[in-house]
Amino acid sequence: MTLEDPKPESPVNPIAFIVVLTSLAMLGIEVAFSLADRQIISSNSAVRWRLDAYNAFAFDPGTLERIFVRKDYALSAIWTFFTYPFINQGMAPALFASALILALGKFVSEFYGALQFACIFVLTAVVGAVAYALVFPKGLALLGAYPPVFGLIGAYTYVLWMRLGKAGSNQLLAFRLIGVLIAIQLIFTVVIVVMGQASNGWPTWVAEVGAFVAGFSVSVLLAPGGWTSFVARMRQRP
Repeated sequence: MTLEDPKPESPVNPIAFIVVLTSLAMLGIEVAFSLADRQIISSNSAVRWRLDAYNAFAFDPGTLERIFVRKDYALSAIWTFFTYPFINQGMAPALFASALILALGKFVSEFYGALQFACIFVLTAVVGAVAYALVFPKGLALLGAYPPVFGLIGAYTYVLWMRLGKAGSNQLLAFRLIGVLIAIQLIFTVVIVVMGQASNGWPTWVAEVGAFVAGFSVSVLLAPGGWTSFVARMRQRP
């Protein structure tokens, strides 16, 4: 698909396999945890599945120091950059994140490509974790799919930004969605602090903003035509 000639929509609107797989994997993990929490899956180990997964797969912001200062390159530290999006705090966040991945992933995979979708998802998850660790090196573990979801929003925003530029419209309008989402996150963070619940979590919007910036930036290279197309369009601007 290109900016000029988008493909006509199929009546079936198929979604790329990698997008569906990512969404279902995330949702399936949470379903297993929820069944274990309710003791529908009954075994001695099942009751600890969620806690064990948090300990093994959530991203500890101290991981950066572990890798770059102590030179500890253990797989158990490195893989959490990639695994934390698949561990959510409950069924509601997992359902919402899965739905967003399907919706945004469909757009991103159709415009950029299925492989590019995977690259954006993984890269923005890593950048989001790094941003969070740099700002909150002693913070609580990072988990949940929202950083890479914001990365997909960044890729979506880039397309809107380019299309608005081509149409001669105000390109800042492309950032309305991310602006609203970040405002909601900031308000939520302030409410938590005012209510004295800050100890229950850390402002993960830092990871989400970092992932959004990464998603928008890498889209310059992954979009049809890549960097050459981007430069050409910038030169065409009045």
